[in-house]
Amino acid sequence: MRTTQDLMDLSGRCALVTGGAGHIGLAIAEALAENGALLVLVDRDQQALDSAAKHLKERSGAEVKLVLADLEVSGQAAAIVQEAENAFGALGVLVNCAAFVSTSQLSGWSEPFERQSVETWRRAFEVNLTAVFELTQSAAPLLRRGKAGSIINIASIYGMHGPDHSLYEGTTMNNPAAYSASKGGLLQFTRWASTVLAPDIRVNAISPGGVSRGQPASFVERYERRVPLGRMATEEDFKGAALFLASNLSAYVTGQNIAVDGGWGVW
Repeated sequence: MRTTQDLMDLSGRCALVTGGAGHIGLAIAEALAENGALLVLVDRDQQALDSAAKHLKERSGAEVKLVLADLEVSGQAAAIVQEAENAFGALGVLVNCAAFVSTSQLSGWSEPFERQSVETWRRAFEVNLTAVFELTQSAAPLLRRGKAGSIINIASIYGMHGPDHSLYEGTTMNNPAAYSASKGGLLQFTRWASTVLAPDIRVNAISPGGVSRGQPASFVERYERRVPLGRMATEEDFKGAALFLASNLSAYVTGQNIAVDGGWGVW
């Protein structure tokens, strides 16, 4: 029987992480690199990609291939997957982490429902769901070759639960319909894909809770009162779940969603 160290070992396996230069994407890339994975990071910000690659190489000596791409523009999936194959000859893990979260300054996004626009709805779905479909479809043949492929979709607690809008009172923050709806769709796509791509590819999801990133104190206080563990998440909190789902630690797990939310969903 293999040890847990053997099961979590990703040595020589290529992992493609979209949004890999972002907060959660980089933390996941760290976890995979620390356990031997070869990395392909996809992001739309070249400077952030360069910084992420430097960080990962200094931290774990990881081999890193960078791919500059904006997943809001459809039709790039095949080329992204080809970059991974060209760099490392195979693909073992696909992490769909890139997300359209935008900012409160974008018109039609972080506004009352009556002013949320169809344009921002479509933009969110393009990144949060359509790009995942395209990448999964393009990556499946390469993942299937190794007969132990793993796809991890980064969803959200707001794909599982309705938002408590009272958290946002007195702030410029909001919870747009498109974000919740697209993340809910991503969870259902996870379940659907797990049945279609089995037995050679496992498909699972992680649903993060709120991550501490300098939000207004009033929001943080309200949020933390709603969480059994009494705090917001940090990026490090997602590393264990990502390593579990990427590796053979979860070899008999597919179609599942792990809520890393401090207990938010139990109340």
